[in-house]
Formats: sequence, structure tokens, C-alpha cells
Amino acid sequence: MLLKIESLKKTYTRGDQIVEALRGVSLEIKPGQLVSIMGPSGSGKSTLLHLMGGLDRPTSGKVILNGQAIESLSDNELSLFRRLKLGFIFQFFNLLPTLSALENVALPRLLDGESIKTIRPKAEELLKMMGLEKRMDHRPDQLSGGEMQRVAIARALIGDPLMIFADEPTGNLDSKTGESVLKLLQSLVREHGKTIVMVTHDSKAASYGDRLIKMKDGALDSDEKVTHA
Repeated sequence: MLLKIESLKKTYTRGDQIVEALRGVSLEIKPGQLVSIMGPSGSGKSTLLHLMGGLDRPTSGKVILNGQAIESLSDNELSLFRRLKLGFIFQFFNLLPTLSALENVALPRLLDGESIKTIRPKAEELLKMMGLEKRMDHRPDQLSGGEMQRVAIARALIGDPLMIFADEPTGNLDSKTGESVLKLLQSLVREHGKTIVMVTHDSKAASYGDRLIKMKDGALDSDEKVTHA
């Protein structure tokens, strides 16, 4: 089992109120799946993704990723684990505007002290896989939304992560561009054996997954396998 979460709870204090964002969620994810998580605003889907990816800490419960209980790591250990073991794709791309596409892809490994000369071949290979071989030297403001998201996907892959977490990856794209990004994520799972957990509010986007988890009021509402034609 690649990821196992046990009795995961997350509460926030809002004024004098305690808000239960997650109410004892448990689930397991095997390698080589594209898992879609859906739910209305406030259902806890993004909170769940952030806890699974170590971007936030649970109030209680366990997040066991590749045998490591990540909720027990120190802040520095957790930061290193995320950088070395996980990949992230966000709705608004989170690319650095002064860097080229290639430099943005290479950035996680540059932060680990590697040289651009060492990383360049892998970054170029990933950008070619994304269909961006002619856009490597372009900055984000010279790219379309779909191209920026493909750069972000390549960046998520640069460290050969155990898992990739995608938070509304098509939320800032038009329908045609979003569909091409979803097909790309699907191919990363089917052809390259990656494991992706994707949060989305869009049922069509969710249908690209192998498994659909629906959330409601901070709890699992349903969990089912998706059948593709």
C-alpha cells in the first residue's frame, strides 16, 4: 500500500467556533492509480489533499506514505520529504515569472544543490514529453495557460516522485485545454506507472480517474471504481 490514512481529523477555530474540516477519514491508495476526489465547497476535499501531501498537519490521525508516518516528522524533515518524494500541481501553476520553462522544471532539484548542467537533460526530456520542446526558454508570461500547466506537471515529475497531488489542475483552463491536461495525467498513470491524487469540483474531470472518492461534510460519502469505455 502506497498511502494509508487512518482516522484523519482536522479542526479549525473560527472566532469562538470549532470547525470540523475532516471527521475521521480513513482510506488506502495503491500504486499506479489516478484517484479523483470530488465534493462541494467546504466538503474537506482540499484539506484532505493537503494532509495527504504533508502541506498541513492533522489534528489527529495518521498519514502513512510509503511506510513513513509523515505527520510525526519535524517541519524540516517534512519539508525534505515533500521535496524529495512528492510532486504537486496547483490550479494557478505557481511558476516563478523570472525563470524559463526549463529553469522552473529544474527548480526542485536546484534547491537540493544540484547544478543546472546536471539537471538539464532530465528537464529537457520532461518538457519534450509535455510537447514543449520549442518553449523551453520561454518565461511563464510567454506561455498559454495549458503550456504553463504542462510546465508545472513536468516540474512535479523532475524528482521521480512516489506520488503526485493535483489540486484543481484544470480549474484555471478552458475546457479543451483542460481535457488535454487530464489526458496527460491519465497517460502518466497508464503508461508511466505514476500515482496521482486529484481534487476537482468537475465531474467530467473526475471521470478521467480510475477511482472516484466523493466527500461531504468532512467525511467520505462514497468510494467507487470508475469504469472506462
